[in-house]
Amino acid sequence: MCGFKITYMILKIIFTWWSRQTFGTFLKTLFFGKFVGSDELGNKYYQNRKNERWVIYSNNIEATKITSDWYLWMHHTTDKIPDTKETKHPWQKKHLENQTGTNNSYKPVKIRKSENIKKYETWK
Repeated sequence: MCGFKITYMILKIIFTWWSRQTFGTFLKTLFFGKFVGSDELGNKYYQNRKNERWVIYSNNIEATKITSDWYLWMHHTTDKIPDTKETKHPWQKKHLENQTGTNNSYKPVKIRKSENIKKYETWK
């Protein structure tokens, strides 16, 4: 049973992209990647000599898991590597990934109130 589990994990790493990284990304990171930093969600950020930048996600691959500071760095808007020790302003909210399709998704007040109201009138 243990051999099957190891084989499954190796095949999963080689042939799937949704489990953190592909085999190609693993080799690129291993040979050419220089670790730059990580964010509070556990994502790791890398850069090579040609100034290409990429991220290895901690869990599921979801682009909205990149915080705004790291987003700016990833897209070459700024070259300053974000610092986790840097204090945020009191008005800044904590980063959340996309909540669409979950119970936490945004629903306007008008829709919430009118759920039980008939949306049309019948003919008389």
